[in-house]
Parts: sequence; C-alpha cells; structure tokens
Amino acid sequence: MCRATDAPQAFALIVTARPSPAQPFPAHHFPRPGANPHMDSPIATVMLPLALAVIMFGLGLSLTADDFRRVRRHPRAVVIALVCQALLLPAVCFGLVIAFGLSPELAVGMMLLAASPGGTTANLFSHLFGGDVALNVTLTAINAVVAVVTLPIIANLALLHFEPGIGEDGLGLQFGKVLQVFALVLVPVVIGLIVRRRSEAFARRMDRPVRNLSVVVLVAVIVGAVLAERENIVDYLVDAGPVALLFCVLSLATGYFVPRWARVDKRQAIACSMEIGVHNSAVAMTLAISVLGSVSLAVPAAVYGVLAYPVAALAGLMMTRLGNRLPVEEAVRAG
Repeated sequence: MCRATDAPQAFALIVTARPSPAQPFPAHHFPRPGANPHMDSPIATVMLPLALAVIMFGLGLSLTADDFRRVRRHPRAVVIALVCQALLLPAVCFGLVIAFGLSPELAVGMMLLAASPGGTTANLFSHLFGGDVALNVTLTAINAVVAVVTLPIIANLALLHFEPGIGEDGLGLQFGKVLQVFALVLVPVVIGLIVRRRSEAFARRMDRPVRNLSVVVLVAVIVGAVLAERENIVDYLVDAGPVALLFCVLSLATGYFVPRWARVDKRQAIACSMEIGVHNSAVAMTLAISVLGSVSLAVPAAVYGVLAYPVAALAGLMMTRLGNRLPVEEAVRAG
C-alpha cells in the first residue's frame, strides 16, 4: 500500500507562460496584485491535473472498505490526527505567514499547502520508520474526503484575508471551482475504489502500471518545468524556503507529539506524524495552477515538495530513537 508516486511533484508548478520581455519578474519578487500569470501551457492545464488524477486513482485502487471501518478500532488516533490536520496546522501556518510577513500570493499559497491532505508518500515513510501503515492508509483515505470540504473553505478565507488580487473577479473559489476541487481530489479515488471492489485481482495487476504512469507523467511535467523556469528556481527557494521548511518541521513535530501526549502509542504517533507532516503538494499546486490560475500561489507547495522528503526522513530517524514510554508516564514517574 505504500506509494512514492507523488515524490517528484516538487517543481511541476513552474510550467507557466513566461513573463513578457517588457515586464520581467524582478528577482525575489512575484507578480503584484492584478498581474496574475495564467497557466496556458498544456502541461499546466492538462498534465498536472492528469498527474494528480492518476495519483488519486492509484490511491483508490489501494483502498478497501476496511480502511474506512478501521476508524472504529483506532478512534483516538484518527480524531487527533484529523483535528491536527484540519484545524491546528492551518492556524500554525497562518501564524507563520503573518510572522514572516509573506506577500499575499505566497501567504495564500502556504495556506493552500496547509489545507492539503497527506500524500501517499506518507505511507512509505511510515513503513520505513516503523509506523502503523494501516492507520496511514485509513488517514489518507479519510483526509481525501475531508479535504473536499476543508480545502475550499480555507482557500476562500485565505483569499479574502490576504487579497492576492488573482482572477478576474477576485472572489476566489466559487461553486464551479469548488466542483473542480471535488473532481480533482475525490472522483479519481472513488473510481479507484469502485474498480477494486468490482475486481480486486485487476486492481492488484494495475497497481504497478498506474504507479509507473504517475511517475512518467510527473517526470514529464518536471522536465518541462525545469527547462521553462530554470533561472527562477533559486529565487523560489529563497523567497518561500524558510517558511516552508519551518512549517514542515512543525507539521511533523505536531503529528508526533500531540498524539503521544494524548496517550497514542508510538507506532500510531509515527503514522500520524508522517500523514500530517508530508502534505500532498500536488493537490496544492494543481489547485493554484489549474483552478486558480496563479503560479505564484503554487510556489510554496513546490518549495515544500523539495524540502519535505529529506526533512521527513530525518524526523523518522529521530522518532525511531525516541523512547517508547509515553510523556504522561514519564511525568508520573518523575512525580
């Protein structure tokens, strides 16, 4: 059930209509409000949504009804993880973007990232570092459903608060765009679930081809991205890197220590940490580029995609070396 197909998503956003020679983007700055670069490239309008659809379809192929029923067996871990994911992390992210004084475009982009569900790569990291992979799969499945509601809400609140000046009407995610989010995130998962329910053997046979197709499509996007905007990659890292890095660290730490303080066992806490800390940046980038039509909103997710995997690996190593005793038990012993 472990997936690594969303790992190479980091620079997929940067396939964009390049700025005209008369109005280049200044170094370390992004378009002013109202100067929104729309994504007219076929790679951005077709390939990136296709890549996300294939990833989410592959997730659906890996799920069963038991993955949803498992909530009843581990209610505490699931509820804590979902509260952290849907409420705590967006609040933390909001505080970070205010503290760092990010531009409206980057601030909204960070909020889109915070609202995005965990990626399927979280399952892989959980497996590598001794987490409860079954719980990861359950959280990934539920998060994909919850994100259909929370993503539009957080996106609209962020757009209203920071006012990045994107789009023609400036009204953010209206009903039609909310339907696009639904179609991009949930519909492929449901199709994958239906396929697996009708023929589990076929779903198993399709597992590797779908995974490989995801990689091929994403690699194609990355190649086009790097060739199109190779001069800007360093600037992107400089502008959004510190906030994205700190948010990644805080996400992983929150996902581990909050469940531990709530007396969730270590394996489940590692699973929660990876699910909460390894966001599906492909969702945030697709929402920014293909739905909202702004490359600047997608920059934080791309930078995060570069930083998240080594940070998650380091965090996994540290968590495996932490003691198995619950913090509450340590406090009792100390008392």
